[in-house]
Amino acid sequence: MSKPIVRFAPSPTGRIHIGNARTALLNALFARREGGVFVLRFDDTDLERSKREYADAIETDLAWLGIPPNIVVRQSERFALYDDAAERLRMAGRLYACYETAEELEFRRKRLLARGLPPIYDRAGLKLTDDDRVKLEAEGRRPHWRFKLDHETVTWQDLVRGECHVDCASLSDPVLVREDGTYLYTLPSIVDDIDLKITHVIRGEDHVTNTAVQIQIFEALGGNPPVFGHHNLLTTLSGEGLSKRLGHLSLAGLREAGLEPQAASSLAVLVGTAESVRPVASLDDLARLIDFAHISRAPAKFDEHELDQLNAKLVHEMPYEAVKDRLETLDADGGEAFWLAVRTNLTKVSEAAPWWNVVRGPVNPVIEDRAFVDAAAELLPPAPWDATTWKTWTEAVKARTGQKGKALFMPLRLALTGLDHGPELAALLPLIGPERASARLAGRAA
Repeated sequence: MSKPIVRFAPSPTGRIHIGNARTALLNALFARREGGVFVLRFDDTDLERSKREYADAIETDLAWLGIPPNIVVRQSERFALYDDAAERLRMAGRLYACYETAEELEFRRKRLLARGLPPIYDRAGLKLTDDDRVKLEAEGRRPHWRFKLDHETVTWQDLVRGECHVDCASLSDPVLVREDGTYLYTLPSIVDDIDLKITHVIRGEDHVTNTAVQIQIFEALGGNPPVFGHHNLLTTLSGEGLSKRLGHLSLAGLREAGLEPQAASSLAVLVGTAESVRPVASLDDLARLIDFAHISRAPAKFDEHELDQLNAKLVHEMPYEAVKDRLETLDADGGEAFWLAVRTNLTKVSEAAPWWNVVRGPVNPVIEDRAFVDAAAELLPPAPWDATTWKTWTEAVKARTGQKGKALFMPLRLALTGLDHGPELAALLPLIGPERASARLAGRAA
């Protein structure tokens, strides 16, 4: 296979979400694995709704995922290409003018449905004479432009769905150009795919029904249709489709919540496939797991709780060097010993900060049994302390007081940390140190 050229084509009208990330990752990682090119194409022909701030945010999101594009293209800068393509289709008789209003088209659609007929456009625009067009335009009407489909069955081999075919006689001729001269999605997309030599179009299955039409337009413009792959879509657990209005599922929202990009990537790529969903720490490893033929046809359900679990598993394996800078930013860089002591108690790296506060204090100790804690304080081993100190100390306290299990350990944890849960005290105690430990056992904030 020649090196693939793929594209991710968001509209910069809002923040992209985890479902969009699925498409972006499948494209980018496929190109990465095969030594290809990943194009970010902004579908920003809607100049009113498209915002540069959203485009910039999308690039930030892709960089966070670790998949910055090789090439960035903006459709708003390529209208001359689309104008030329539209004119070529007009000259070839494949793009024709229609003058019906939206209300007239809706009336015809309902009339056909009432008669039990498919609501297919009747190609009335093809029957208009030059005089008809002059009269309609004199009324103030402006044409929209439809692509004349060949009434044939279009077949393609889909990477995900296998052999697909659509009888184009069952479809209405699609509108490519609106009355105001602006373009719908279809024509600019195809023109760009031809111009950028896109080899594979990997996208959500909501585009399957468009594919036969697009293949005909590719051919009418003299282009070679790319290989298509239509993956299943991410939904909520209840089956609701994801959308930009679900802000907490935006990549920006996930990032701001302190989630790791590899947790989001692992879930977005693996859910709804033959692979088990698990944290994959390397994008190269994740790319090797992509198999389009093994993507399920059923919707892929996104579980936020599962994302948290994946994140925790990644954090539990993270070496100190991978988090050192973030710990410094959090003012929680207690060194490698501290990180190794607390990481298995964290879901997110940011949760290390409260534990560093426990180590360095001040902590308000909780003393429930004064006599027991006083006895424990008398038995504190001398410095220096290391990983064996906790065991040595608690064995001595057990021998003196006769307490064991929770009755032995919980009063010490409450006194030393002010909390009834947390990292193993064998690792935490040397970090707290003799001075603070003695003060806390005496009931003083330290």
